[in-house]
Amino acid sequence: MAKFETQEREELQERVVAINRVSKTVKGGRIMKFSALVVVGDQNGTIGFGLGKSGEVPDAIRKGIEDAKKNLITVPLRGTTISHEVMGKFGAGVVLLKPAAPGTGVIAGGPVRAVVEMVGIKDIRTKALRSNNPCNVVRATINGLSQLRAVETVAATRGKTVKEVIG
Repeated sequence: MAKFETQEREELQERVVAINRVSKTVKGGRIMKFSALVVVGDQNGTIGFGLGKSGEVPDAIRKGIEDAKKNLITVPLRGTTISHEVMGKFGAGVVLLKPAAPGTGVIAGGPVRAVVEMVGIKDIRTKALRSNNPCNVVRATINGLSQLRAVETVAATRGKTVKEVIG
């Protein structure tokens, strides 16, 4: 099992979504630190995100990648898109994810695009509503992707065939 885990982690690609400089004012002046929001994925249905904080940018990114690898989820894909429309929510961030026909491409902005591309979705339409805070938007997107259910799962739950569920 350990061999499979290390093999899977080598295939993961990472993308830095946002780097934020944070300052703390103390008696002697300001102390600058950095936080990095990182998304990792294998472009085949696995995604994770992490937040790393450190005094140096490369250290913050490294910590973010380590954190992201601890929080991986698997997303059921249907070809190059998602199986159904879903709305992900986290805090004030709300993200609408809609399946699209092949050839549409990824219609998404900033943080949502990073997450969707790391999952491996090629055709999707999205809209980030309310908050534009990258951390909340990424968490809302991953929340939406975690709500997705495969057609086979839905068919088995309802006791029908896949053809009956699709229509």
